Amino acid sequence: MALKATFLFCTVALLLIQSGHLAMAKKTYIVHMKNPETPLAYPTRQEWYSASLSSLSSDTDSLLYSYTNAYPGFAASLDPEQAESLRQSDDVLGVYEDTVYTLHTTRTPEFLGLEVDGGLSTQDINQASHDVIVGVLDTGVWPESKSFDDTGMPEIPSRWRGECETGPDFSSSLCNKKLIGARSFAKGFQMASGGSFVKQGKEIVSPRDRDGHGTHTASTAAGAHVVNASLLGYASGTARGMATHARVAAYKVCWSSGCFGSDILAGMDRAIADGVDVLSMSLGGGSAPYYRDTIAIGAFAAMEKGIFVSCSAGNSGPSKASLANVAPWIMTVGAGTLDRDFPAFALLGNKKRFGGVSLYSGSGMGNKPVAIVYNKGSNSSGNLCLPGSLEPALVRGKVVLCDRGVNARVEKGAVVRDAGGIGMILANTAASGEELVADSHLLPAVAVGRKSGDLIREYVKSVPNPTAVLSFGGTVLNVRPSPVVAAFSSRGPNLVTPQILKPDVIGPGVNILAAWSEAIGPTGLEKDARKTKFNIMSGTSMSCPHISGLAALLKAAHPDWSPSAIKSALMTTAYVIDNTKSPIRDAEGGAASNPWAHGAGHVDPQKAISPGLVYDISTQQYIQFLCSLDYTLDHVQSIAKHRNVTCSKKWSDPGALNYPSFSVIFGNKRVVRYTRQLTNVGAAGSVYNLTVDAPPMVNVSVKPTKLVFKTVGQKLRYTVTFVAARGAASSARSAFGSIMWSNAEHQVRSPVAFAWTQL
Repeated sequence: MALKATFLFCTVALLLIQSGHLAMAKKTYIVHMKNPETPLAYPTRQEWYSASLSSLSSDTDSLLYSYTNAYPGFAASLDPEQAESLRQSDDVLGVYEDTVYTLHTTRTPEFLGLEVDGGLSTQDINQASHDVIVGVLDTGVWPESKSFDDTGMPEIPSRWRGECETGPDFSSSLCNKKLIGARSFAKGFQMASGGSFVKQGKEIVSPRDRDGHGTHTASTAAGAHVVNASLLGYASGTARGMATHARVAAYKVCWSSGCFGSDILAGMDRAIADGVDVLSMSLGGGSAPYYRDTIAIGAFAAMEKGIFVSCSAGNSGPSKASLANVAPWIMTVGAGTLDRDFPAFALLGNKKRFGGVSLYSGSGMGNKPVAIVYNKGSNSSGNLCLPGSLEPALVRGKVVLCDRGVNARVEKGAVVRDAGGIGMILANTAASGEELVADSHLLPAVAVGRKSGDLIREYVKSVPNPTAVLSFGGTVLNVRPSPVVAAFSSRGPNLVTPQILKPDVIGPGVNILAAWSEAIGPTGLEKDARKTKFNIMSGTSMSCPHISGLAALLKAAHPDWSPSAIKSALMTTAYVIDNTKSPIRDAEGGAASNPWAHGAGHVDPQKAISPGLVYDISTQQYIQFLCSLDYTLDHVQSIAKHRNVTCSKKWSDPGALNYPSFSVIFGNKRVVRYTRQLTNVGAAGSVYNLTVDAPPMVNVSVKPTKLVFKTVGQKLRYTVTFVAARGAASSARSAFGSIMWSNAEHQVRSPVAFAWTQL
């Protein structure tokens, strides 16, 4: 089972001794100001915030960050009494304890994977993408990687205002015309760890990536071509990012204990000021109202400045309503598989051979059958191969059958090896179904699906002397069916705004080959002494930068397009049919997937470059959307950062936003009606005809049924009326369909999700 990315809260409760008296422990708080504009009495925002704090404390270091672009407020080190005093201030909307967000790889079960070619390599777009800057908020960067080689790159765009930070292990000279910026933000992390990590030198504050995640995501989005790339011989070939000619700026906001909201906001604040065009964030937490969601608030400010924001959906699938980063101005990305695999096999003593996957790269275990054991001994957790659960006397020299779940898959292999085992079969349970993810195991190991796992378990239990031989098949291409939605990929419906369908799309997120930090082994385990320049990983962390890089290419091709136009192009051209000409399947259960799992479908970059029509959304329309929620005017103003917002114009339903997909909540109504507006970005004189796919319990009518665009840039509206059949609410909880406008050149498709009750 893919371990769920959890939404952790920092609950540090240390007692500090000051002047011989016990004092309350200080924590980091994010202070949300009502007025997004600096009062005239203060020359700068920082002086205003310092003045707000001076009445509470004589500690001049209590102000950690003063946010100017991403958020109307600041982060400060306060004790609970000081935080409560600030909450009483007329200038303050809210005071929130700093939150820890998690990276969206299944880093604890270490998912691993393989690169995909983004296409769109025309000379014009490559040249234009030299001017596009992708900002990556993550664990930093390994600048020596060949993925950040700047050979042939022209001068850095003159509008760039970023810098390359110097640290104990990082020189500013390591940046170049490809990696044009590298910064780190650690004050929230340092506060939460009491400064101990930094003081003891365990965690150096610099942009250098000692985790690998940030290097992997940055190179996936915009890494240069690197020939002869592989993970210890697997997935060998040329590694490349999606936008190979775009620039990269790395913002290190994640540390050993997570990514703190105060540091993330500081990174977003700086990236906006530096001049990035795309923000890529493979991290997140749980669901919260937008005025409490620091990433959503920062992303709104970025969107308003024309910056495309791409975020991972999370790895809490296959549970429903498990999404993170669901604001409509964010591109929310789920994960699917590629058509490449890493087969491995377990041949049992009964001559039955079971196929699985592995990235084991050692010498193997030979062809001689070896005894296999499962769940033997006194420890009840032996079936899971948890640390300390295996008895060496029972497993020494044998293959151990381990159930997937609870601890990291690669850690199970290390537990088997440390107990003297010489091989492992890692068998799925019901939680993971038939989803297979390959790992760079420390000993010969094969991962198999649930059905095979059950048959192997039965064999081991029923035979007096069970045996197995493990073998490895390298890299295989053209796997069918693909793509398949990854079981770990977080699902809708959207708990914050059910009327906005999320995720938006899926992209490659299983078995992705990309650059890696040489400070850590491919499994991330301390005892893994291997070093590799590339690694194979999985998670929505891997799918997010694919979409970030594709957005950079679209920005290069269409510099005048808004972030919502780019998002629309990626969504309405996405496909929902796999390489067997069948509907995309879900790894959880193997049945057809639906838009709560795959959104509009799997991205198709070749079609997205010329979508024909786009659903554009202005800042004002996003504000109207916020006004249609049950938020106070202060809350709306704090997200939009405009004092003149009045909410005099608002919709009765947030689903009226001009979004490229539909989420229809009938509730106690039988009729829901929405109007959408399409902008012609194709040829003058384009005519589009309508195709509606609707479930039998819903009647869908659209007016008009034909759209005739006389000019480029012309905008036309259509109104769609959804009518639920009488009695449908008692028999249906959810259903799905689509609305498509098409002609000979273009298909502009919007998925529709129907729900009769809100979760």
